Amino acid sequence: MRALTLPSSPAFWRSPLRGPRFTSLLGMVLLAGIPVVFATGLLSYAAYNPDLAPVNDQTPDKGLLGGYLFAWPTDPHWLYRLTQGVHVTLGITLVPVLLAKLWSVIPKLFAVPPARSLAGALERLSLLALVGGALFVMATGVLNIQLEYLFPGSFYRLHFYGAWVFVAAFLLHVALRLPAAVRALRRGTGGPTDGAGEPHGTIAVGPPPAPSPDPPTTSRRGALWFVGGGSLLLLGTTVGRSFDGPLRATALLAPHGWEEPGSGPGGFQVNKTAASVGVTPDETAADVWRLHLVGPAGTARLSRADLAALPQHTAALPIACVEGWSTSDQQWRGVRLRDLARLAGHGEGPTPDLLVTSLQRSGAFRRAALRANQVDDPRSLLSLEVNGAPLTPDHGFPARVIVPAAPGVLNTKWVSRMEFRDLSRGGGDR
Repeated sequence: MRALTLPSSPAFWRSPLRGPRFTSLLGMVLLAGIPVVFATGLLSYAAYNPDLAPVNDQTPDKGLLGGYLFAWPTDPHWLYRLTQGVHVTLGITLVPVLLAKLWSVIPKLFAVPPARSLAGALERLSLLALVGGALFVMATGVLNIQLEYLFPGSFYRLHFYGAWVFVAAFLLHVALRLPAAVRALRRGTGGPTDGAGEPHGTIAVGPPPAPSPDPPTTSRRGALWFVGGGSLLLLGTTVGRSFDGPLRATALLAPHGWEEPGSGPGGFQVNKTAASVGVTPDETAADVWRLHLVGPAGTARLSRADLAALPQHTAALPIACVEGWSTSDQQWRGVRLRDLARLAGHGEGPTPDLLVTSLQRSGAFRRAALRANQVDDPRSLLSLEVNGAPLTPDHGFPARVIVPAAPGVLNTKWVSRMEFRDLSRGGGDR
């Protein structure tokens, strides 16, 4: 009968797969992928124009963490489709690698004593923040992709701070571990060790091989193939959400991925239907609905016929959502936002920011703000038609905003009010 052992004992962990080289290989994959996920995540946050008051600022206490923010550009028009598609798809693809990496170092979490040196103490602290941050960011991200908001508070704020905690720990972890990881990859699992199984003069990149391993059921190479296969499976069932045509049918694990969006000019993906956010046909009927246009000239009430009588323009733009799905370019037709700004009384001076209000009664971004550079782009429209036909109710009838390179939620549907004014920090009501 096997003697009782505790997790703090190396004998408790009997898998023959664990070892510095196995951990190092997984770590190198994460070292290549995580910076890309983090950078595209920051770009996604910038795309929301979080410094615009009073509605887009989801993290008012971000301080220096928001020092990189800039006016999100409108060129190229597919920019957000690319950056958010990479962010979500690569993040999901790395989940098996991250979980395998955490599994490979579990024995280190129970090591006694926790630290043998100052460097070891820093490593343990970084590991605590690294593991906790990784699991939290992964959980909130996956839940958001699946349209499940189980955590209290704003997803944007939680994911933003969680990502910074994780990346700070990740950078410290890399600084402490990278030299040892490179050495482990070069020499395999061999080399002299001290009494605790640590390579002499280094901080271990993973636990040493089990002293009394169980019989292997697969090789380390087989385990790596298993992890890689899991990542490829997630890639293959996720990446199709960023494309149209037959490839979209492969997005089996993604909301708004494989399902049939319908046919006709409006037969492309939507995030929320009119019914799901409380928009009824009665309030969007042509004889009832009016657009409240607000600016220095006062407030004008325009019907859909009034808007259709204004100069109409066409722009080929995609819809790209924070959940990672997107459409190909659709042909939108309507009134330029900058023409509406002039109509609201802003004359030939600098183009103002824009605060848009929707008829929707539930969901995030019932009100959304756009920067002046977005308003001024000639492709930015208050669209009345798409692909040669009037907007469908689920695509925002009677009118919706469409802006190049902007996240889908800033392309407000069922527009009821447009207010042109300065919305920069300090320039808008709080």
